[in-house]
Amino acid sequence: MTTLYITHSACLDHLTPDGHPERPDRLRAIEQALEDERFQTLAREKAPMAEMETIALCHPMDYIEAIKDASPSEGMVRLDADTSMSPGSYEAVLRCVGGGVRAVDEVMSGSVHNAFVAVRPPGHHAETARPMGFCLFNSAAIVTRYAQKKHGAERAALVDFDVHHGNGSQDIFWADRSVLYCSTHEMPLYPGTGAVTERGQFNNIVNAPLRAGDGGDQFREAFETAILPRLRDFKPDVLVISAGFDAHTRDPLANLNLVEADFTWVTQKLMQIADENCNGRIVSMLEGGYDLQGLSRSVAAHVTALMRG
Repeated sequence: MTTLYITHSACLDHLTPDGHPERPDRLRAIEQALEDERFQTLAREKAPMAEMETIALCHPMDYIEAIKDASPSEGMVRLDADTSMSPGSYEAVLRCVGGGVRAVDEVMSGSVHNAFVAVRPPGHHAETARPMGFCLFNSAAIVTRYAQKKHGAERAALVDFDVHHGNGSQDIFWADRSVLYCSTHEMPLYPGTGAVTERGQFNNIVNAPLRAGDGGDQFREAFETAILPRLRDFKPDVLVISAGFDAHTRDPLANLNLVEADFTWVTQKLMQIADENCNGRIVSMLEGGYDLQGLSRSVAAHVTALMRG
């Protein structure tokens, strides 16, 4: 069984203001890292564009149309203080969702063991009808719902180890007993959500916040005590990862101290859960990670672990 790597050059055409951390060089750094000889056996595909009805699994159609209409023909438009669109942004975000959907199709059909989707902009801050935090559509949430609607996954787990809490994913699945959303993140930090007491309408939200300065020991403890037991009890039919690498010690936007070995460890732990419950079915979607060296090395560690599944 193989690991599938999906990306698309159109995601480089989502331009952000000068000095913005969420920049095209992020994908270039990942691409360069995955050119290493040890990744020669990766299956590779280009992300297709998503259909509107797929995006509408998590976002109302009028919101989708508003994002489309906001896309400028030239220059740049700001949707909020952090989030902007350039002429290439709308195609880029369609490729984000489309890449995740393609990964789900391949993983759920058994054509590949698991998949990593390297696309941008990220998605986990996008709420049901609100763009924010660099995010336009919530790709990870959409592909989680798509796995349920298209492939009959009755129980889906979405695990988010980005350093920022995925408020959008929590918002979308708050009242959905068929989806377990689990997150480690630094707190207090943007966007201000993610307290332990935020548990969802059906106790289907698991937040395990970390404090500034925490490192691998605290991160692993949070997973071992709060997240992994809940995942085992939940027995997901598919596992989606919001794979943010901005908890890396080099990252400029936060204050956690993870290193590559921590991302290897958490990937292996999640693969064990997937092996026990859903034939190893994992789709990993890139979220944050803004130091290029920390990002590229962490992605390499993550993908290496996926390939050894």
